[in-house]
Amino acid sequence: MTRTRTRGRHRRLVAVATAVATTAALTACGGSDGDAATDVAAGGVEGVDDGSTLTLWTRAPLEFQANLLVEAYNKTHENKVELTITPNDDYVSRVGAAAGSGDLPDLFAADIVYVPNWTEAGLFADISGQVERLPHVDEINKGHLDAGTRDDARHVLPFVLDLSMMFWNKALYQEAGLDPEQGPTTLAEFAEHAKAVQGLGKEGVHGTSFGGNCGGCNVFTWFPVMWASGDDPLPDGGARSGLDSPSAQEVYRTWRDLWASGAVDPASRDETGASWVAAFQQGEVGVMPYPATLLATADKTVDVGVAPIPGVDGGASTFVGGDGIGISKDSRQAAQAWNFLSWLMSEEAQVGVLAANNSTVARSDLVDNEFTREDPRLLAINQVAAAPDSRTPVAVNFQQAFNAPGSPWVTLLRNQVFEGGADLAADNTAVSEVLGR
Repeated sequence: MTRTRTRGRHRRLVAVATAVATTAALTACGGSDGDAATDVAAGGVEGVDDGSTLTLWTRAPLEFQANLLVEAYNKTHENKVELTITPNDDYVSRVGAAAGSGDLPDLFAADIVYVPNWTEAGLFADISGQVERLPHVDEINKGHLDAGTRDDARHVLPFVLDLSMMFWNKALYQEAGLDPEQGPTTLAEFAEHAKAVQGLGKEGVHGTSFGGNCGGCNVFTWFPVMWASGDDPLPDGGARSGLDSPSAQEVYRTWRDLWASGAVDPASRDETGASWVAAFQQGEVGVMPYPATLLATADKTVDVGVAPIPGVDGGASTFVGGDGIGISKDSRQAAQAWNFLSWLMSEEAQVGVLAANNSTVARSDLVDNEFTREDPRLLAINQVAAAPDSRTPVAVNFQQAFNAPGSPWVTLLRNQVFEGGADLAADNTAVSEVLGR
């Protein structure tokens, strides 16, 4: 997977007004006509493997994992999956257009923050009965399952997980007199470590970095601090904003102080997400919250330490991101499509394909496996995905409130970090107004 494509996962700053309007309009039409759910149930727990050709869509940031999974499935099954990769910036509009014309593929993946909207719009078939009959259903990542649950009906399973973790540069820690094997365990320690690296005075090196004009980047990396501190940034099921909580205010104060002290890479102010991790990969940043899927890339140039994101006073959390996957409302091969999904949840796929290639498994009973035991960092990443305070936020209007360019969340975070903490109450209300539409 190329660095550019992977970054796109966290950028998510796409122009989606047309697609959102299309999928919203579909809500009035309801979901599938019930045939898909009936066909899934008729296929049994493992679905039907009869040599059918299935179509699967996913976005470019998941190309690496998607290709591995499809190749492995096709080698071991009579059914064959034809994979279509779409550029990240085009994916939402493509799905919206296909949904409107009844041309969705048999299976399609969705950025987990879009899943609630597309579930409400009826784009996924109801797979509740089959999901509940899986022998390991209680071990499947709850955040992804919940994102695709509406009116107690399940519509998606995890496709690929992506977690936010704290990464640090062990060499810079050593130079700064910090323990290179111990990352920050509180928000205050994170700030202390960043300032210690900044204190080295090395040209081109900064204590920390972040996407200062990137809504998705900071949902991904700041929400876990609030969760680990016992606060919920999206109370009432995502219908309003809790971004004025005590822990949220401490997050803003910490980053505002880091910015004022010069410990943040100056490029952060205008960073929209396209290159928000590049400086760390180049060995120029001491410590920062980071996408776990980029460990292999960062490890090529930096001796990386990895730990969960801590709360204000400790604890551990992560944003369980990535993509969910479901059977589309338009599929006429739902039982065959379920065969792929049931296999996706198997140990063969989760460990033999995903874990074997440094990707996080979606089942808590498989986090300790032959591959994670070889690298304690991978085990830490897998374990935190199942931690009590690790979550996938759910809100139907998530995109508009947080990820869209110029969203009220972007305005809030920029006002808090760069504008001296201006009018938090008004900015928080603005986020709530979008969430409650």
